[in-house]
Amino acid sequence: MVKLDKIVTKAGDGGKTRLVTGEPVSKASARVEAYGTVDELNSVVGVVRLHTEGDGRLDPILARIQNDLFDLGADLATPHTDRFEALRVSEAQVDRLEAEVDALHEAQAPLTSFILPGGGAAAAYLHLARTVARRAERAITRLVEEDARTNAACLKYANRLSDLFFVMARAANDDGKRDVLWVPGANR
Repeated sequence: MVKLDKIVTKAGDGGKTRLVTGEPVSKASARVEAYGTVDELNSVVGVVRLHTEGDGRLDPILARIQNDLFDLGADLATPHTDRFEALRVSEAQVDRLEAEVDALHEAQAPLTSFILPGGGAAAAYLHLARTVARRAERAITRLVEEDARTNAACLKYANRLSDLFFVMARAANDDGKRDVLWVPGANR
């Protein structure tokens, strides 16, 4: 169990932080950027949930995702090492996201154009979550390329998650009926 006795420690005043393993790193490192972006995404999902409260289809998925995002952040903050047991994102979590994408997509109107973020508040915020998830995916990709001590399932999870947010946005827009479609060159 996590117990925080003191919030202000001043330990990071010099631009360094410690990973779960105790290893000191720059706050500008690829690893800190990756788990920091995941933390930001979790906050965006919290805002999304303000608009899905009472939605028995989407809100339970978002609640699970918020917990998974803490797992993902913990995994990213803990490089693989033989001497340290860590919480890791699993292939089962990735598979669950993929199954949720497939289930939601099955009920949706076929796509005839790219979709603009909007339609309703929940859909617009889900599109915001999708774009932050893509940024997290880019940050995790950079980390994987720089540090082989990173769990490959983290990258898969981020990739599936952005797909899930896309179909969830369509689900929030009456399964695509209220999607705002891009009209190429409409304002020329």
